[in-house]
Amino acid sequence: MATLLMVESWVQSTGLALPPLLREAGHDYILFTRDPGLYPDVDGERHPVLRDADEVIVVDTNDRAAMTGAVIGIVCRRRIDGVITTCDYYLDAVAELAKMLGLPGASPDIVRRAVRKDAVRTVLARAGLPGPRFAVAATWEDALAGAAELAFPLVAKPVDLNSGTSVHLVDGEAALKDVFYEVTGVERNTRDQPLARRLLLEEVLRGPEVSVETVTAAGRTTVLGITGKSVTPTFVEAGHVFPAPLPPAVAAEVTEHVRSALAALGISHGLSHTELRLTPSGPRIVEINPRQGGGYVFDLVRTVTGVSPLALLVDLALGRATELDVRPRGTAAVAFVLAPVDGIVTAVEGRDALDDDPAIVRWQLDVPGPVRRPRDNNDRVGHVLAVDPDGDRAGELAASAVGSLALRMAGGEVVTPQAIGV
Repeated sequence: MATLLMVESWVQSTGLALPPLLREAGHDYILFTRDPGLYPDVDGERHPVLRDADEVIVVDTNDRAAMTGAVIGIVCRRRIDGVITTCDYYLDAVAELAKMLGLPGASPDIVRRAVRKDAVRTVLARAGLPGPRFAVAATWEDALAGAAELAFPLVAKPVDLNSGTSVHLVDGEAALKDVFYEVTGVERNTRDQPLARRLLLEEVLRGPEVSVETVTAAGRTTVLGITGKSVTPTFVEAGHVFPAPLPPAVAAEVTEHVRSALAALGISHGLSHTELRLTPSGPRIVEINPRQGGGYVFDLVRTVTGVSPLALLVDLALGRATELDVRPRGTAAVAFVLAPVDGIVTAVEGRDALDDDPAIVRWQLDVPGPVRRPRDNNDRVGHVLAVDPDGDRAGELAASAVGSLALRMAGGEVVTPQAIGV
């Protein structure tokens, strides 16, 4: 049994899955959190992040000195075998604490670079990897100059947020101005950390979106597979299917492109979730995330291959070997519930049928309650996970299940969730 230090966590998805995995593996963990209230009860029980922790230590997780002092207090009375998080905003803190303790981990400098979208673009361009032209704007004048150089339409996004937050397709100066002030007007993220308040402008990449799931240990990268992604016109992820139905030659080109990108960034340790568009000119990086895939991608990989990215996260933190024999069988998919209107959902029709569908292995609905048209991934109000153990229909099955639901609104209107093919 090992003892891990967990520095915060996501609330949903990986935040629900990792604590029981640690418990089942016989490990315990100490949780660092600045506020236990970040993790609300789930179905009337304590959130798994709090429930399964051996200790919960309240410390300012945005203050390195405070965490260092807390760690010193722990190691005086018990050992720490590894440091982990599932939350993007604490990847650099985990790297720093692991380095301080002499434990396995990624380079703090490389992590800090990898979580900045503008820095990643710069590194990849200098390495000669093909990608969209881009510009970074700290002022409105910078934004105008960048748009003039790149030409509309453009993708505009913050350099240091996630979950598709404030990612926009802009087609003119008026839309650009709205996005610029939206991004630069926000001083802190949802975990109360200061933001760079800079806007990244990019040429639009046209083509289907995929992500490549990898694990890197001692500088050696293993590809776990490629995920097919369904994305709305506003860049909200509506569903995923694993593995993506790609011709072998395309899959090989995509994985080689990702290997080159990870090497250029200097990533030698950790999980990575790299998003790409398959453009007419070849695969192009959208973003590189130095962590496991969210949106239940980690669950799809485990279901199809038997390899759990979250178990790999733990093994990496403990310095254990990650020799893998990845052999996918069948397909798995998740389709998200997206409200087509703003309002309040009072009831969901068709939910009972989900339990009777043998293809549906799990589902969750976060309504009744308020909903809005999806602006980012945080606006999803549920999901359905389907499996086709011997075929390639999981995406179709998941999307069909979501499409069979009906949302009854407070005004009496009944609407169907947005249907996006998976």
